[in-house]
Amino acid sequence: MTEEFEEEHESQPIVEHLTELRDRLVKGVGAIILVFLGLVYWSRDIYNFVAQPMMKALTGESTMIAIDVTATFLTPFKLTFFVAIFIAMPYLLYQIWAFIAPALYRNEKRLAKPIFASSVFLFYLGIAFAYFVVLPPIFLFFEAITPDDVALMPDITTFLNLILKLFFAFGIAFEIPVATVILVVAGIISPDGLAKKRPYVIVACFVIAMFMTPPDIISQSLLAVPMWALFEIGIFFGKLAIKDQPKDNDIADDTDTESTT
Repeated sequence: MTEEFEEEHESQPIVEHLTELRDRLVKGVGAIILVFLGLVYWSRDIYNFVAQPMMKALTGESTMIAIDVTATFLTPFKLTFFVAIFIAMPYLLYQIWAFIAPALYRNEKRLAKPIFASSVFLFYLGIAFAYFVVLPPIFLFFEAITPDDVALMPDITTFLNLILKLFFAFGIAFEIPVATVILVVAGIISPDGLAKKRPYVIVACFVIAMFMTPPDIISQSLLAVPMWALFEIGIFFGKLAIKDQPKDNDIADDTDTESTT
């Protein structure tokens, strides 16, 4: 009887955690579906807006085409779904935060809140940077190098795959300061140790940009240079995070005070 009670007592928290995880996932998926249903009516307008940098770069008789018959419907539909994910991202991250927050200490919660907020902001900033800064010169470059006897007519599906790849690449790349601060706060590496690895980081930034962007020096540089700059920003805020952390002596004093009272 005692063994059965102990087994039930130990297994219950696991079941509760799994149930809560399921509920969080259902809420996240439900939020994406609700946003998608609210945007699907304007799917063509959303695609036209996202395609503006490409359309402005096209000259003469060049225009976008649809090779597949179903692409005129599925491509804006697919883009709207990803836009719904982008819009619902703060709520999705909140669900993650609400799930892991009870397991964090007070000082960890103090750092986790700004980290989550900054990760959302930097992700949106990366997408905005890709749309307003990166896409126009890339498309102008490809239009400029097109031979005179060739009309540039990009397929809408291929174009969508390209911009989604760039959006995710820049959105994730702009999370470098957050990842750097986490590594420093967790004690995995120090800011000085990261600074010593700067030459390797610069090379890695250009290698990653080479695989995540079209094969031209403009788009690669527009991703690699911001990644390097964000790495330097991460080192700076990592130093600030260490300074703000309570020292071991302070923690010990607080513990002694609590035990005394």
